[in-house]
Amino acid sequence: MDFSHLKALYINCTLKKSPDKSHTETLMKVSQNILEKENVAFETVRLIDADVASGVYPDMTEHGWDKDEWSKIYEKVMEADVLVVGTPIWLGEKSSEAQKLIERLYAMSGKTNDKGQYVYYGKVGGCIVTGNEDGVKHCAMGILYALQHIGYSVPPQADCGWIGEVGPGPSYGDSEWKDENIDPPVGFNSEFTNRNTTFMTYNLLHLAKLLKENNGYSNYGNSREAWDDGTKWSFENPEYR
Repeated sequence: MDFSHLKALYINCTLKKSPDKSHTETLMKVSQNILEKENVAFETVRLIDADVASGVYPDMTEHGWDKDEWSKIYEKVMEADVLVVGTPIWLGEKSSEAQKLIERLYAMSGKTNDKGQYVYYGKVGGCIVTGNEDGVKHCAMGILYALQHIGYSVPPQADCGWIGEVGPGPSYGDSEWKDENIDPPVGFNSEFTNRNTTFMTYNLLHLAKLLKENNGYSNYGNSREAWDDGTKWSFENPEYR
């Protein structure tokens, strides 16, 4: 199986600026190690390090913001076949940075590709969630729904995560999980997390490969430009009586 023609972008939505340690990034590296072995190019962006404005417009400097570096990140999004959103859990929810990312992705979703489809058609999305409280599936549900709604394709088992004991305590990769009788440390030794991270990574690659090698989706029945020009395919307004 050759995935070397693919490119992935990981956007880490931690609330910690570099160079502070991000537990989310630690789990991301498990997925990225697979990509390295499969010769897949990838890049990581820590969203909070960039001066990205909040909002749902492509350029927020046109809406009262002095600075907005979103366009630089959007270029990376468009260059990538796969987008992986990483977030910690806070109060059972994805981080505020993750919500901002989704809103800025949504801001661009009205653009179209060369087939007249919405711009994210043909791209694949997944997510990685970490924390020490419940909420992995809840966060994944919201992120993956948002990605597919704006045009990303989501394969089976497109999320993975790790949570420790409920309440304050060590997070993924922390040395506090070290047990002298266990190597690697407990935080790295979760069969559930390791399996799901591996399955997610390969499922993202499989779907991205299928889409890229088939030039994405046919635009029959899903072209916004064609619809606006009057093409309705097999649709007709229902008769009301």
